[in-house]
Amino acid sequence: MEISSFIVLGLLIVVLVYLIMIYNSLVRLKHNVSKAWSNIDVLMKQRHDELPKLVETCKQYMRYEQETLERVMHARSAVAAARETSNVGALGTAETQLRMGLGQLFAVAEAYPELKASDSFTHLHSRISGLENAIADRREFYNESVNVNNIRIEQFPDIIVARWLGFNAHELLEFSEGEKKDVDVKTLFS
Repeated sequence: MEISSFIVLGLLIVVLVYLIMIYNSLVRLKHNVSKAWSNIDVLMKQRHDELPKLVETCKQYMRYEQETLERVMHARSAVAAARETSNVGALGTAETQLRMGLGQLFAVAEAYPELKASDSFTHLHSRISGLENAIADRREFYNESVNVNNIRIEQFPDIIVARWLGFNAHELLEFSEGEKKDVDVKTLFS
């Protein structure tokens, strides 16, 4: 064999190894996104299981706040439906509604001293608040994983491998601006 044949063969091997490295990197990023989503999903399932207990505890004390309780349960159902279908856009909207409903529920609970003194309510409130904080942390991790994945599949030469092998962009999990506002307690009691 000639030297030029060795050079061509060597270049082909280098290109092949480089493409394999890109592929393996894209696979790792895709699985990081899946793992981050699974972390959020586990926490949402736990919260999903706790919310009926909280609403039932509140029902015992809050005879006149049926609308607030129904809003929380409706939002809970919307979150579950979006989570089951992995619809990130719908999940963001449903999560916003749920978080706003929980904020209103906890604000309304302030008017019921017996409820606030209940051990069951106190435990559920702290449990759900802890889950909310954990979901927020996991959402940040998920969005970072999605961002790294999406940037990588758009960069050259990774874009060639990504398109050729069907690697797709993922949607960020975002909540609306309404969730970030404090609950206006005055409007709840007027």
